Amino acid sequence: MNPSLRIKVLLLVGNHLLCRSLIRIIQQKPDIFITGPSAELSDIALRIARSESDVILLDSVSASALNRQGVTRMRDLNPNARVLMIAMDADEGAFLRAVRIGVSGYLLHEASPADLITAIRAVARREAVSPPQFCKALFDALAGVSELTPSVRKMGLQLTRRQRELLQMVARGLTNKEISSLLNLSEQTVKNHIYRIFRKIGANDRSEALEIAFGNGLTN
Repeated sequence: MNPSLRIKVLLLVGNHLLCRSLIRIIQQKPDIFITGPSAELSDIALRIARSESDVILLDSVSASALNRQGVTRMRDLNPNARVLMIAMDADEGAFLRAVRIGVSGYLLHEASPADLITAIRAVARREAVSPPQFCKALFDALAGVSELTPSVRKMGLQLTRRQRELLQMVARGLTNKEISSLLNLSEQTVKNHIYRIFRKIGANDRSEALEIAFGNGLTN
């Protein structure tokens, strides 16, 4: 098979046994290539940037070291990659959190090798993958978001152009210091702006602000 047509997968798996099992399964498929298996997350940004992967495969250990900012930064480093997560527990809350931070596919650890390969291929095609038992939870969550959307968007319309620009930077995972450097503002000024943004959209902190912003179309 033409190497350029193979699906490139980057493994960011903190569980060493799982990592070795995944390597054995994936290496049997001629249409999938592992660009960099790793259980070490210290140089995660460098690995993602260099891999040019189509799919980034995470386990629960690696995912716990990330948040929405982390997934957003991964997209900045490799915009074409999609994230597939393997979870250890059938936890609806964990599943919904993974979806909110930008995971495109979600598997449980008891998934068969065939399920894993199917999921990798589907995510590489820009399709979504979800365990069947979580579909109702996903629909229920979306229904709840749609009920809140009009009021939250109304609050979003009250943001100034500068505040919306700042919210986009927060969504990209930039710190106050990084934002102040980019905009040539003092850190205190940035902090004050962000505080006012949080008040307008009804958020208590950065994490909650990102939940609201991403869930209600206030960011790109």
